Amino acid sequence: MMSLPLPAFLRKKRPEAGAPSPHAKRFASPSGASRQAPAGLSAVVIGGGLAGLAAATILAERGVKTTLLEREATLGGRLASWPITLPDGARLEMERGFHAFFRQYYNVRQMMRRWDPALSHLVPLRDYPILGPGGELLRFDRLPRRPPWNVAAAALRARHWLTLRDLTKVDIGRALAMVSASESATLTRDRETAKAYLDGLNFPPEARRMLFDVFAHSFFNPEETMSAAELLMMFRYYFTANPEGLVFDVLDEPFSASFIGPWARHLELLGVTLATGTAAQSIQRRDRGFAVETAAGPHLADLVVLATEVPGLHALAKTSDVFSARDRTRLESLDVTAPFAVWRLFLDRPAAAHRDPFAGTAGLGRLDNISIYERLEGESRRYLQSRGGPSSTASAASIVELHAYGLDTPFDEDALKAELRAGLDRLYPELAGARVLHDEWLVRQDCPAFPPGSYTSRPTVETDTAGLTLAGDFVRLPFPSALMERAVTSGIHAANILLSAHRVEPEPLWHL
Repeated sequence: MMSLPLPAFLRKKRPEAGAPSPHAKRFASPSGASRQAPAGLSAVVIGGGLAGLAAATILAERGVKTTLLEREATLGGRLASWPITLPDGARLEMERGFHAFFRQYYNVRQMMRRWDPALSHLVPLRDYPILGPGGELLRFDRLPRRPPWNVAAAALRARHWLTLRDLTKVDIGRALAMVSASESATLTRDRETAKAYLDGLNFPPEARRMLFDVFAHSFFNPEETMSAAELLMMFRYYFTANPEGLVFDVLDEPFSASFIGPWARHLELLGVTLATGTAAQSIQRRDRGFAVETAAGPHLADLVVLATEVPGLHALAKTSDVFSARDRTRLESLDVTAPFAVWRLFLDRPAAAHRDPFAGTAGLGRLDNISIYERLEGESRRYLQSRGGPSSTASAASIVELHAYGLDTPFDEDALKAELRAGLDRLYPELAGARVLHDEWLVRQDCPAFPPGSYTSRPTVETDTAGLTLAGDFVRLPFPSALMERAVTSGIHAANILLSAHRVEPEPLWHL
């Protein structure tokens, strides 16, 4: 009897030696003849966020004399931490908000294993729920990991909002775009907005809100101004084509203690010069290399990785002579998306014991998620315990963080805070009336925009200038990736490209 081959998603494959997961694929980087770079080779990395830190790591590990320039006083970029002082005199760390470490973040995890082989600071969340205003609840725990069973199981859990009759009205062609692996099929959606794509699915409002809206909002770009192609790539990367599962891990201590601080110490051990508080003003050609101008004078190097945020890229594009006309046009086409807000509240009463450490929200205006920090992070937990915990009335009993993404500008800060607090009180009524003993409020607008039509015009890591590469979560990579994983991956890729010109062995790059 003739046997039929199993579909690709059901076949077991032998994992490559050193792979971070049986499901990880290795990107075919240019091969190299040597593990070490030629003696005397030097590099300047501009930008101390995740992309720049990753690039500096790979270059230094291969013997390149590396200097990292960071405009701010601390490293980490959008994952930087800074100290805050509470009214009772306690000093804690503050950052730009909760971050999820998904298990398909292969390159982030491989980088972290350099200083923490067991990934001991990453702890799994049992689940994260999606909460709606009318008591709606959607959970993602114990979903099958492999597609398409994960999609089918999630649809079954949404059966309260998505009936068989509703399914007959769904645009199947559009829905199948979420599971298609074809880049050309994705590109056909690039000039469509994410909102138009989701509107065209014809899902019932409640099902759309619980299944799609929360997910779409998590990428900082409002649906009205985001490319449907980018949204579809995100859907596949995080869910429909992700064999690692949708539940993620979190850091158990502030980023300065568990992530960025150890990374900086690793770079120092490699001999990297970490020049914080030093802004690059321009990049100029010098013989066969470059001069990166700063207020303190030039830094000369054979290689440069440009890993700043979009506003920094724009500034350097205007003052530097190293970009081709095509590269300059691509850089100038980049923009930042709408601002987001993070509000951390020190409350005088605790959330109920059954509340999850993290929850997404839907249908509550501009409130996008809620985090209970003492259930995520050791520093917050120790602070509350040292002040008497929930039994004390003199100090905070809970530390709650609220996020709002894709904000219109301008917006009324007081009105936004009132809206966020009303959403918290509605979902967690035990906190209604809780006094705010201290709060930290920040608004930032520096995440890259992915507008319709931008996919093909977006810069890649490689530029037209030999010895100069780009890195950051704004670049287009040769495989799906997103957020902090895209930043780290681009930094590694940028270093690999520079090293390939000197026939140096590349760092393995992993992807789904």
